[in-house]
Amino acid sequence: MTEPSSRYAEAGVDIDKGNEFVRRIKNIVAETHGRGVLNDIGGFSGLFAIGNAGYEDPVLIASTDGVGTKLTVAKLCGRHDTIGIDLVAMCVNDVVVSGAKPLFFLDYFSISRLDIDLATEVVKGIAQGCKISGCALIGGETAEMPGLYQSGDYDIAGFVVGIAERDSIIDGSDIRVGDKIIGLASSGLHSNGYSLVRKICFEELNLSVDQQIKELGCTLGEELLRPTRIYVESILKTLRHHKINGLVHNTGGGFLDNVPRILPAGCKAVIDPAAWPAPPVFTFLEKNGRVSREEMFRTFNMGIGMMALVNDDIVEDVIQQFEAFGEHPYVIGEIVAKSEKDNQSVSIKGVV
Repeated sequence: MTEPSSRYAEAGVDIDKGNEFVRRIKNIVAETHGRGVLNDIGGFSGLFAIGNAGYEDPVLIASTDGVGTKLTVAKLCGRHDTIGIDLVAMCVNDVVVSGAKPLFFLDYFSISRLDIDLATEVVKGIAQGCKISGCALIGGETAEMPGLYQSGDYDIAGFVVGIAERDSIIDGSDIRVGDKIIGLASSGLHSNGYSLVRKICFEELNLSVDQQIKELGCTLGEELLRPTRIYVESILKTLRHHKINGLVHNTGGGFLDNVPRILPAGCKAVIDPAAWPAPPVFTFLEKNGRVSREEMFRTFNMGIGMMALVNDDIVEDVIQQFEAFGEHPYVIGEIVAKSEKDNQSVSIKGVV
């Protein structure tokens, strides 16, 4: 048995192992760097220059998020190479709804005792997510916390900074009655509702991650680990050609809590669930978990990961643009006038 390199290592924190981890991921991280990055990882901070970004009145737009208990599924599957994509997606999808281009990303990784192979797989996923969204991974923090986490448990958090012209920021103020709501298909559950998913699948149904589920056409683990779709490229490219009045990242809280966040006073969104095909995982959970339709639409994305609100006269053009950029768009609803007596900002036909 190898002796710990120090009393600190004996207590559970191995500085040498941390240094080896940084060395191992250095090239992985460097692959995400562009001209704005001024230094390599390993310093006390990451440097990014925005002076040559070509903006006249730039505004920095930031977001932070995690992936919740989807991490538990990754542990059960013994697979950690996609959870980093989820982490980046949850952050960059939040800043792109303002019309911002993601610039750089930082991550936080905490674990009981550092497993370099596991941590490297996580960082590979983060780097992949950064490549997909066109931002640079410029730094992060790796923390060993013996006594706080059980063996094999870890947590991750992400932080992204984006940029947009002040007069091009999308804040929902241009949304008007008559606007149509275009929904962009999700890849599945994304990274929300996993506490309920785990309760239904593992506690109530007593399923295992390697169990083949006929309704899903794959194993349960494969379905639950599908990476969150990143919409950055398709949205930014579409914005070059068309005006989008509002964008909604459909995450925790689903339709009922997320759509109202961008609606001006006097506006109400009416959603038609029959307008798009919901992936089978949602039907599976609703049926086997005895979850009400209303709770399904408040907990999960139900197959729509992002929504774009646009003027009625450009709907078909925007649809074609999104399709050209690889999305599966559907006209899922419209904006109507909200009466003073109406307490709801979102109506889902046949649900609530």
